[in-house]
Amino acid sequence: MKTAVQATAPQPWQLADGATAAFLPNGALHLDHGPIHLVISADGSRAAVEAAYGKACRAFEGLLGALAQDLLRLRKPLDGDEQSAWSSRTAERMVGAVTPFENTFVTPMAAVAGSVADEIADAIWPTPGLTRAFVNNGGDIALRLANEQSFTLGVVESLAHGQPTSKLTVSWQDGIQGIATSGWSGHSFSLGIADAVTVVAASAAAADAAATLIANAVDCDHAAIRRRSAQDMDPDNDLGPRLVTIEVPPLPLASVEEALDRGARCTTEMLAQDLIAGALLCLQGETRTVGTIAIIDMSAP
Repeated sequence: MKTAVQATAPQPWQLADGATAAFLPNGALHLDHGPIHLVISADGSRAAVEAAYGKACRAFEGLLGALAQDLLRLRKPLDGDEQSAWSSRTAERMVGAVTPFENTFVTPMAAVAGSVADEIADAIWPTPGLTRAFVNNGGDIALRLANEQSFTLGVVESLAHGQPTSKLTVSWQDGIQGIATSGWSGHSFSLGIADAVTVVAASAAAADAAATLIANAVDCDHAAIRRRSAQDMDPDNDLGPRLVTIEVPPLPLASVEEALDRGARCTTEMLAQDLIAGALLCLQGETRTVGTIAIIDMSAP
């Protein structure tokens, strides 16, 4: 493997199994393999950052291949009688993240993005001399903070629009190491109609699973909402014949409130079980904030 970090490296370089690495103009590391696109940023001494990026590259090699070995099982709801070992720690993270929701339809794929982010974040943390690090996997983010450190991140109210309208600051003492966002117009299918649900939790895997399920719960019955069988959209997806949302027109305020209320009840249940720290639920300009999530409106003076 090529030595990890030369900030002036002009071209991507090849890792094992077809993965590639490259530096972005801001100095962050981009790791790419198939459907996985990671942006990794670390702060600290130059030696520490270089060491961390090298660890990230090594941890990334073979990760997708190991997941592929378990893909058929990961696309199915957990079987309590399943005793076979998983092929990777990432698969084990996925399973662990959805295990608390065994009474709800969910597969480990609900936590795949967050679990991958956690895997790489744990590979680089702690590296002596690092003060902060994050791994962003398509908006599902694993955070690592040294004492007295914090991150401020943009929060979207609509995945379709994609522009942050609020900001969230996470400090080292919060115990939050994961942030994930889900919604009907995101890159994954959703059973609900949320424009965006952002969850903070102790890990990115936990936040990812919870955001998926809360976004599913933000829902109402309205004839104008268009849905389609997931297997018709993608025969290889993990939702089978279940109806996923493909269009949400402007809804009456009462329907929006009903949908957000359903999502808030789901969120409150997760809080009661200490599965998450908080969540922001957004639908057509209306929001619900549940738990410990300090959102600041960017338009506020």
